[in-house]
Amino acid sequence: MTAALLMASHGAAAVMTLMAVLWLIHLAIRNAAIVDFGWAFGLAVLAVLYAVEGPGYAPRKWLIEAMAGLWGARLALYILRERVIGHSEEGRYQQIRREWKTKLPLKFFFFFEFQAVLSMFLSLPFLLISLNSNLALSVLEYLAVALWLVAFAGEMAADGQLAEFKSDPGNRGKVCRKGLWNYSRHPNYFFEWLIWVSYALFATASPWGWLAWTGPALMLFFLFRVTGIPATEAQALRSRGEEYRLYQQTTSAFVPWFPRKEKLA
Repeated sequence: MTAALLMASHGAAAVMTLMAVLWLIHLAIRNAAIVDFGWAFGLAVLAVLYAVEGPGYAPRKWLIEAMAGLWGARLALYILRERVIGHSEEGRYQQIRREWKTKLPLKFFFFFEFQAVLSMFLSLPFLLISLNSNLALSVLEYLAVALWLVAFAGEMAADGQLAEFKSDPGNRGKVCRKGLWNYSRHPNYFFEWLIWVSYALFATASPWGWLAWTGPALMLFFLFRVTGIPATEAQALRSRGEEYRLYQQTTSAFVPWFPRKEKLA
């Protein structure tokens, strides 16, 4: 318990400092999307920190570190390239500015630091796994790695298809139905959620591992109720209008599935 508390305190200090620095940068560049970079990168940092400090079985803790580190680094770089560097602020963050109206620097500071707190909860699987000293990997852990590989490949494919679609100036203002986006309106979110399921499944083989299932549950809550699908779709309707409304009627919101037939006007 002492080791866990010490590791968690070091992790909290690391991600809260990271988010404070990114908050200062966001004031200069006026692009709050950098918080999404911080969320992904911060989780990768936590995975590395826990693997370094954890007293658990080395192959196990470095395996989960590699999984989380690779996921976090890839997503963080993708966000920097596609949403931050050389880009104006996304419409959903502009909408937040309009809704908050006053004291924006202070409100965004708490918003950034809330992401640090959320990262601490989501990093629980990495912490528990790094504490597990059992000298053998279980079948459950191998299954979790297999699921992670599928989910990671799916998220990469979805992000790549969307980036390729957006790179064509002729697609400006249009709805992406390329590849996985023909079967789900948010395939990137779906496969990202599967990644968190794989972390929880991996942690289930460790003492207190059942606590790790709060991660996928939290992800679903935020995806469906807070900053994920609702905000993204509200912005899509503002920018793409009737075309996106038709997309909503014919395409699964989350789980990839065959599209429904378009409704006649």
